[in-house]
Amino acid sequence: MRQQPIPTFPTARTCPFDPPPELATLRTQAPLSRLRYPDGHIGWLVTGHDLARRVLSDPRFSARSELKRVPVARPGTDPFYGKPALPGWLVDMDPPHHTRLRRRLMGAFTARRTRSLAPRIERIVDDHLEAMADLGGQADLVERFALPIPSLVICELLGVPYTERADFQRNSATLFKLDASAEAAAAAMAELDAFLTQLAEHRRRSPGDDLLSALAADGELSTAEVAGVGALLLSAGHETTAGSLGLGTFALLCHPDQLTRLTADPSLAGNAVEELLRYLTIFHFGVPRSPLEDVVLAEHTLRAGESVTVSLAAANRDPGRFEDPDRLDVGRAATGHLAFGHGAHQCIGQHLARTEMRIAFPALFARFPGLRLAVHPSKVPLGEDMGFYGVHRLPVAW
Repeated sequence: MRQQPIPTFPTARTCPFDPPPELATLRTQAPLSRLRYPDGHIGWLVTGHDLARRVLSDPRFSARSELKRVPVARPGTDPFYGKPALPGWLVDMDPPHHTRLRRRLMGAFTARRTRSLAPRIERIVDDHLEAMADLGGQADLVERFALPIPSLVICELLGVPYTERADFQRNSATLFKLDASAEAAAAAMAELDAFLTQLAEHRRRSPGDDLLSALAADGELSTAEVAGVGALLLSAGHETTAGSLGLGTFALLCHPDQLTRLTADPSLAGNAVEELLRYLTIFHFGVPRSPLEDVVLAEHTLRAGESVTVSLAAANRDPGRFEDPDRLDVGRAATGHLAFGHGAHQCIGQHLARTEMRIAFPALFARFPGLRLAVHPSKVPLGEDMGFYGVHRLPVAW
């Protein structure tokens, strides 16, 4: 019998809100399958929800950057993957280094702590809605709402001057662009690190009531680690939520029945946020892992050092976990979704992102009840060229 070719990671979408259909086909065939990586390495792809949780919670699967491969061509990762993690970049570390850094951040990102930020987030959202209203009847929602709100929130939490947003947004975007060269990505990281290093040193000398000051005062952390943690939180902390706000608004405008349900019953906001996170899963290329030893999984032996990509998007559309998973349902209790990952590396900022979204979506549609797309949906530029999926612009009218 002729052997089937090993697939590469699918990237072509047929709908802006759905993962590439080949992921569902692969999941139907088997929740664990072979995958060919851009460098020719033959590794594994996890598409089933149960297997995804098992891999992400199993300490035998490493997140170390020395072992990481991306499933799609992305030269901008070359300066960082296959090498030891940068100081402070705990997402690229295993315990005990990951544990040591994460423990120092947990207090700032608990559900209780982020709830205490809600009044300030509400004021930030209201201010941006009023400024958008002053523009007349049309705006780019990404520029005026989705991007600045999480940028300002994470700046205030960290103690980063919001006046510096143009530079850190530009550098963050470069790091997440699929076609960024290795040289461009390295330069962006160097610039971001230099900025945070200077700021961390300033916070050591003149502390404020912010997270960078608290980290800088921690005698166990070096300045390089404080800067690295700051760069990670600053870049990922605004890009992910901005993507969720922009793409989530686009999805609701294209599903008017669900938008009507949400606006008629604001108590659905919590469910709607979880469902949008599940349905859209903006971390669309998945999570890289590598077994530190041979592991038997789903009747396959995964050899130590092989690359494993856990497709969060495919897992969140698994009909074995979610009924009718390809349907957006703002009333669904989408608990158990993997949009923030799972296990020891589950996104530390998830409570903050949820709080921002639960406030921003209802406020947006209450302030602009007639909000609509200003262009045909096919004309909305999608962020398929980014590590975090979203929309580059979202022209809206009211």
